[in-house]
Amino acid sequence: MNVLPEIEADIPPQVPAAQREALIKLGFQGKAAIYLPETARYDHLAALPAGTNVGEAIRDAMIAIEASVTDQQGNKLLEGALPKDYLGLEQDLLAELIKIFNRPALQTAKGDVFGRIYEYFLNQFAQSGAQEGGEFFTPPSLVRMIVNVIEPDHGAVLDPACGSAGMFVQTGHFIEEVRHKHTVDTDIIFYGQEKADLNSKLARMNLAVHGLEGQIRIGNTFYDDHHQLLGQCDFVMANPPFNVDGVQVAKIKSQVGDNQTGRLPFGLPGIATKTKGKNNGDGETISNANSLWIQYFYAYLNETGRAGFVMASSASDAGNKDRDIREQLVNTGHVDVMMAIGNKFFYTRSLPCTLWFFDKGKPQDLQDQVLMIDARNVYHVVSARSHVFTDEQLANLNAIVWLYRGEREKFIALVARYQRQVDNWLAAIPARIQADTAAVQALAVPLQAFASQATLAELNADQAEDAQISQAQLDAFKAELAAAQADTHVADSIAALLTACTQSRAAIAQADLSDHAAQVALQATLDALGPQLKATGKLLEARHKQWLKLLDTAEKQLRARQSKAFDGKAARDVKRALLAADSKKNEAPTVRDVVLDALKQAAYFIHQVHWLHSRFPQALFEDVAGLCKAVSIDDIAANDYSLTPGRYVGVAAAAEDDEDDFAETLRGIHAELAELNDKAVELAGRIAGNFEELLG
Repeated sequence: MNVLPEIEADIPPQVPAAQREALIKLGFQGKAAIYLPETARYDHLAALPAGTNVGEAIRDAMIAIEASVTDQQGNKLLEGALPKDYLGLEQDLLAELIKIFNRPALQTAKGDVFGRIYEYFLNQFAQSGAQEGGEFFTPPSLVRMIVNVIEPDHGAVLDPACGSAGMFVQTGHFIEEVRHKHTVDTDIIFYGQEKADLNSKLARMNLAVHGLEGQIRIGNTFYDDHHQLLGQCDFVMANPPFNVDGVQVAKIKSQVGDNQTGRLPFGLPGIATKTKGKNNGDGETISNANSLWIQYFYAYLNETGRAGFVMASSASDAGNKDRDIREQLVNTGHVDVMMAIGNKFFYTRSLPCTLWFFDKGKPQDLQDQVLMIDARNVYHVVSARSHVFTDEQLANLNAIVWLYRGEREKFIALVARYQRQVDNWLAAIPARIQADTAAVQALAVPLQAFASQATLAELNADQAEDAQISQAQLDAFKAELAAAQADTHVADSIAALLTACTQSRAAIAQADLSDHAAQVALQATLDALGPQLKATGKLLEARHKQWLKLLDTAEKQLRARQSKAFDGKAARDVKRALLAADSKKNEAPTVRDVVLDALKQAAYFIHQVHWLHSRFPQALFEDVAGLCKAVSIDDIAANDYSLTPGRYVGVAAAAEDDEDDFAETLRGIHAELAELNDKAVELAGRIAGNFEELLG
């Protein structure tokens, strides 16, 4: 959000220019925004006279920004982080880009606009496979899940494998959206360490564009501990590289137990055979560094600290020394939650993972158990290669943690939010159905005019004998059109649905949504409405197809455009309203789209409540087969200290509400099939081309 107009409004107009700029800079203090020197602002760059070297001006702007963005101690947070190689780029293109970003829509946009833009491009960068397979870019779904569970909202927050600082940015979103505060108004500071120089620059820029203050240091966390925060962190979050080998034992021995640094309180994991090489030097190496990361995250926490991190699934069951480390860790009572995540959440790799959560401030009654959640069957298909959590899936999984912690009021508030969403969508349905019906009626007008006034003579004019339209064909069309107009089934179903929507909205208005019993009683009414919403959606789609087929018959088989009675333009305009918008072309939603969306969304939020109530009917935590279980330390010991959720939660019984999960599975299969078909076509083309080349 551009806070400059707000700051300038508080400065008297008679203040001299030099003093005015100093007051503007002062005004940015205490706001989650970056102060830009006047020469680095879009309006200044957009107003440069013709012939100016725009690349040079942008380079100078970057230098000025680096000099001006400092923390409270005066340290330059972006020094060396911003790109400056603009001199070789096309000057007209640079000028046009500046004009795009200087548009009024962006200048007056509300919220964290440029931060969100930066996040978008970072995600696109990650999906392209950049930076060693993209392991430094944690998928937003996993970042949000970690932040939602550990709830970082104060104190020292550390990510010792910070990549592009996505964990810190999501923490900022959490503070603003859940705690309803600005990060500048909270006692929080971010500490990051990153091995790659490029990623550290991305991280510093990411913090800056979101108005966050943090210290990012370059270093290999196995050997370097630049922040020296052992036992001092309120929160630790990370997505470290998995299954790293080659860490030199000689360089980390001092970290064990109460020795020099104490970052490895439970000892060294397995050691590989001695190796020789220019990278590792001579000596022993750690065979797999997963247990190093796990211990680091635990050791950095203070006595009430929480940690959440991504880890390879294999780390939950690894044997030998890794198993011994897990035993010591489990016996502390500080392992809080283990959550299994399915395939395809990472951008460039199809591998499952596990989210680990520690809580050194766990209440006494939970210290002898661990919450196991198997979320491998919870996902939304984006493409054949990519799965994500929807907002509701994130919230529903988080609700399990709330109930486990005894935070029943949060669960009830989530259900209330869903039921209010149902009300919002039900309110939108009547007007959208009316618009959809009006579009169908508008299409009926040119079709009826054609059916009643068209003659065979005009339709068959200048046509070959074998292409002549018969009276029987025209009569068949008239009969089909008359049947469509006389059919009252859809109208009756719509009337019944609208009555049910009105009754359901009245029930929502009368219910006390802060009371669980009232929510359950209301949900019985909404559950009955769900199938009606879906059925009406299917009827509307069938009606669309029926009338579009009539139009297609008139135009293609009966040559309606040759009839003076047929208004082709009106028919084509209405046809557009009854077809789905092309998302690849960024087309606006059509009349058809918006009515079906309202019906689907209302049914969707009804299903979200049903999902929660069917598993936790008393709004209290309980074990759910195939999903979650509170496991005692004794049970974990009996399972050789495995922390794999699937070993404990079992398999879910078939349930009647698995329709949405089944649809998600089918969507994934369809996406994979489509990708395979595309590859087959591409391969066939290459084979054909090679064959032609061989034949000369």
